Amino acid sequence: WDAIALGYTSGTTGNPKGVVTHYRGAYLNAVSNILAGNLGTHPIYLWTLPMFHCNGWCFPWTIAVSAGINVCLRKVDPAKIFELIKAHGVTHMCGAPIVYNTLINAPDAPKGSAAKPVVGLIAGAAPPVAVLEGAESIGIKLTHVYGLTEVYGPASVCAEQPGWDDLPADQRAQLKRRQGVPYPLEEAVTVLDPDTMQPVPRDGETIGEVMIRGNIVMKGYLNNEKATKEAFEGGWFHTGDLGVLDKDGYVIIKDRSKDIIISGGENISSVEVEDVLYKHPAVLFAAVVAKPDPKWGEVPCAFVELKDGATATEAEILSYCKSILPGFKSPKSVVFGAIPKTSTGKIQKFALRDQANSAKAILA
Repeated sequence: WDAIALGYTSGTTGNPKGVVTHYRGAYLNAVSNILAGNLGTHPIYLWTLPMFHCNGWCFPWTIAVSAGINVCLRKVDPAKIFELIKAHGVTHMCGAPIVYNTLINAPDAPKGSAAKPVVGLIAGAAPPVAVLEGAESIGIKLTHVYGLTEVYGPASVCAEQPGWDDLPADQRAQLKRRQGVPYPLEEAVTVLDPDTMQPVPRDGETIGEVMIRGNIVMKGYLNNEKATKEAFEGGWFHTGDLGVLDKDGYVIIKDRSKDIIISGGENISSVEVEDVLYKHPAVLFAAVVAKPDPKWGEVPCAFVELKDGATATEAEILSYCKSILPGFKSPKSVVFGAIPKTSTGKIQKFALRDQANSAKAILA
């Protein structure tokens, strides 16, 4: 229970908070990483995660426990990553969706599934279906894990079930992008009604808050008793993520509570809209936030970063979204340009929200 590390949240939705973690949690998470990621013994692990972020998802300890080899690089450079994978026989890696998307769209990316694919864990944001499908085409088999700094990084895993590999790629990707079931040594990761603190039905529709409980949870926030008390209200750690329980008990995140768009009384998941945008052939990165609207209260506003050499107009993007999404869920405006990201590759939605809320944007 003694403190082992102090890490800070990424601050994508507000001010970063200092997270105090303990030895027992670090040990349990390291062992859980081995089991969930199928590391076995002597893995050859490629670092794309910053080691300062969430203690590198506890992988410094994980690789030590499994007597593995660390392959390190200074920055995310696709050419260098592919070179290191080949030179060292990399077996495992971790990364945010932005990292894998960069690899998939790199001009020197290998094409075709590998005889022995690299096992990759993906987390940091709900992975777009296009990324899960694309990774297979460059020899990386992805497993989605979910968590936060407050729970040492990964706390749940989308554990594959027999028969998934026989499904068409798009159906398989839809199953694999879920947040899944608790990590092997985590007590519980589930979706509760925050008012009653009771589990929501396993219907894939009833929304509650994703909550976590067990020994792989922080001691608390540094010098912030109020935030700590709020985070553990009712005896569970409140993630702030809104989700549902699928029929098989797998957790599916719908959105951050701060990122839900309420338009004309209807809830819109920014994640759902972003997933459609990522399928557009010209889109490299995408994010969707609420934009104030005098009629509907809020409407979806899309921020899009295009692939190198690709072109697309606002009208084309809007038309594409409308061909897939219901009208009220489709973005009403598109902003093109580089999307602000943290050093760990997470999109800074608070900055985009500020931009969408500006007087100039509202009048546009």
